[in-house]
Amino acid sequence: MTTVLAVIPARGGSKGVPAKNLAPVGGIPLVARAVRACRAARLVTDVVVTTDDPAVAAAARAAGAEAVHRPARLATDTSTSESAVLHAMDAFEALHERPVDVVLLVQCTSPFLTREDVDGVVAEVAELGADTAVTVAPFHGFVWRRPEDGARGVNHDKAHRPRRQDRPQDFLETGAAYAMDAKGFRSHEHRFFGRTALVATDPARVLEIDDPHDLERARALAPLLDGPAHTTTPGREDIDAVVLDFDGTQTDDRVIVDSDGREFVSVHRGDGLGIAALRRAGLHLLILSTERNPVVAARARKLHIPVLHGIDRKDLALKHWCEEYGVDPQRVLYAGNDVNDLPCFSLVGWPVAVASAHDAVRAAARVVTVTPGGAGAIREIAGWLLGPTLSTSATP
Repeated sequence: MTTVLAVIPARGGSKGVPAKNLAPVGGIPLVARAVRACRAARLVTDVVVTTDDPAVAAAARAAGAEAVHRPARLATDTSTSESAVLHAMDAFEALHERPVDVVLLVQCTSPFLTREDVDGVVAEVAELGADTAVTVAPFHGFVWRRPEDGARGVNHDKAHRPRRQDRPQDFLETGAAYAMDAKGFRSHEHRFFGRTALVATDPARVLEIDDPHDLERARALAPLLDGPAHTTTPGREDIDAVVLDFDGTQTDDRVIVDSDGREFVSVHRGDGLGIAALRRAGLHLLILSTERNPVVAARARKLHIPVLHGIDRKDLALKHWCEEYGVDPQRVLYAGNDVNDLPCFSLVGWPVAVASAHDAVRAAARVVTVTPGGAGAIREIAGWLLGPTLSTSATP
């Protein structure tokens, strides 16, 4: 498998905006926004935040990334981002004992980076043969320079101002994401070498946070650019019940079938820990699955929670269950991954899609997890409700 490592440099110090990488935009710290974009990308396999700040490291881990401690010599005002990425690559490869094939440099200071942007630069290097790739935005402005002998045009002759459609297309480097072939990056120690591909992004989303005014602009734009979904996670005060799909939500949606036709799936231990904590915290819990499979029932028994499976109309089953237990559907969190979960999404107050969900499900969700199904997504949801450390000793 190709290892695509996203490295997010996030020093603790910042002269322009104190503690900048922890500053919230749309209710989410900048470092966590960068982690979420990378974790949601289809082609990224691993995400590392390199930092000298324990608070940044904690925020990175809470968002689902690994944290690498950056030595002081690589965390000065004059240290290059490339040096931090190289150090993080070394640390990752030493820990995981596997080489990195493609490495990304992703900046926290671009709060509106999308998973499509990340996948775009990765694909250029991993699939289309470029050595490096960078996010850019189409740019149509006239650029000027002001030397001592008088202002002159940089990308135009000031005596001739052609129409936009008659000028060559210019692109503005966004500063958000860069992808590099890992071997080439180690050799050149620079983010641009060989053939560089440009990945065009939405100009409306281009914003780099360098000073307090930029931060205020980002906070003003977040409700427009983030949309109503995927931004604010629920807390315990919002939720009375958690209903979970099984295949693709508690598993990675793959099934192993042996020669006798027996089916096997893989689940995540972290999900079991999260579910146990939710149960002890007094929340109503239910597994609701279309498939009638002994594996689903066995998993429910292991977790000590009820299960309804072999259900054709999941929405009707959910409605009846809420009525039976006197649960307000608006206080139900339903986690799913595929289109058969959409009818349930319309019933509940907190429809949640796992990161690996179908695009239509992600679009309909109120929140999307950073973590894919089967990789700890339910543990992430439990962290929203009970705090990142959970509390497995809580009583009902």
